[in-house]
Amino acid sequence: MSTLYTGIAELTTNDPERATREDPLGRVLDAALVVEDGLVVWTGRQHEAPEADDRVDVCGRAVLPGWVDAHSHLVFAGDRTEEFEARTAGRPYAAGGIATTVAATRAATDEELRRGLRRHVAEARAQGTTTLETKTGYGLTPAEELRAALLATEFTDEVTWLGAHIVAPGEEPADYLAELVGPQLQAVRDHVRWADVFCETGAFDEEQSRTVLLAAREAGLGLRVHGNQLGPGPGVRLAVEVGAASVDHCNHLSDADVDALAGSDTVATVLPACDLSTRQPLAPARRLLDAGATVAIASNCNPGSSYTSSLAFCVATAVLQMGLTVAEAVHAATAGGARALRRTDVGHLAVGARADLHVLDAPSVTHLAYRPGVPLTHSVH
Repeated sequence: MSTLYTGIAELTTNDPERATREDPLGRVLDAALVVEDGLVVWTGRQHEAPEADDRVDVCGRAVLPGWVDAHSHLVFAGDRTEEFEARTAGRPYAAGGIATTVAATRAATDEELRRGLRRHVAEARAQGTTTLETKTGYGLTPAEELRAALLATEFTDEVTWLGAHIVAPGEEPADYLAELVGPQLQAVRDHVRWADVFCETGAFDEEQSRTVLLAAREAGLGLRVHGNQLGPGPGVRLAVEVGAASVDHCNHLSDADVDALAGSDTVATVLPACDLSTRQPLAPARRLLDAGATVAIASNCNPGSSYTSSLAFCVATAVLQMGLTVAEAVHAATAGGARALRRTDVGHLAVGARADLHVLDAPSVTHLAYRPGVPLTHSVH
């Protein structure tokens, strides 16, 4: 069966053949699109559309690719409202708060964790997210990290092992590092695609992070890095050195960090909602784009530092406070996220793409920033 979507006021394709310097989204006005067997098989102006078996009229709405959220932490129990309230009163964010979630997650049953995953994934999808990465990292033992990985595979598209989130409570750093690259990695390696490490003061230093990343790469996993969130540090440089697909946060960057990202295939994933929640300086997304780096925008949905699944909110923040244009922000939350996950089938609506259609209750993507906070997702196909 083929389906022709008509009445599209503005179609964002992210098709490189349609994109221009002025419009990286490759937008088509008064557009139509044909889907067959779950794939896009034609895009163009409505008056040129071919026949199809079925027809759906979106009635003058905008259509864009579903959001690609390349950074979240959804396998957790409990919340950290007290920590959040303390932060709003002036206490700085520190990685140590993660231990609170570790304790609650270890105490939760599989069904309790599954219920939370189901709720948060449904919440994200209702807001236009069609590809979702999530991480382990709140178990921090071989058995608990495996449990998290198996649960995550039931609900999300990409799963990342983040045993190197913090040193497990009660463990010595050297002993925990040995467990990470030994039993823990062996337990999860066949159930995840990616490995991540929190390379930050209060978590893992450069050499510890390198040890984990190289062991994960040897085990056949792709690499990701949390870096340069709480202050200047080696995270970006290390991510580029080991060929990581992305380095995430990127709040505190030197000129050398920006140049390294611009000269590499490592994507800089910025997390605007997290920056607001933790009161860190906003990541320099404008500076990164101007230098030629690839930027992704993700939610970082987690109970401690960014408890939101709304990529529309993150896009609006990137436009209104980080200096991106609407086109740049939408591109970063779709094609940029796909690049951070090394996916070529999502994040765009060119011919051959997975037909993840995000229909807005608005005539253009500009309304995502023009009407911040308004729920504009009409439907997801």
